[in-house]
Amino acid sequence: MSILIKPIITEKATADSELYNRYGFVVDRNANKVEIRKAVEAAYGVSVTKVRTINVRPDRKTRYTKTGMITGKTSAIKKAIVQVAEGEVIDLYSNL
Repeated sequence: MSILIKPIITEKATADSELYNRYGFVVDRNANKVEIRKAVEAAYGVSVTKVRTINVRPDRKTRYTKTGMITGKTSAIKKAIVQVAEGEVIDLYSNL
């Protein structure tokens, strides 16, 4: 399985990429910073200066319906914020 699952394309991530050359990715939960760095450099051909990771806990939800109470949760994911060297750009929209 691939280390990089998908890029994070939100308003906050887009502003971060335009101002600070930082890009967000959803990555495999068992991947470490060195593996994430190598995967981004291989996939996009850029040099990575810094990698920060975030483990996002699952979100639990409860609904009250006619048939009773339904509980559920979302999946736990791991995010990586990757900072690229000055002057280099990752074009996330060309691969879609």
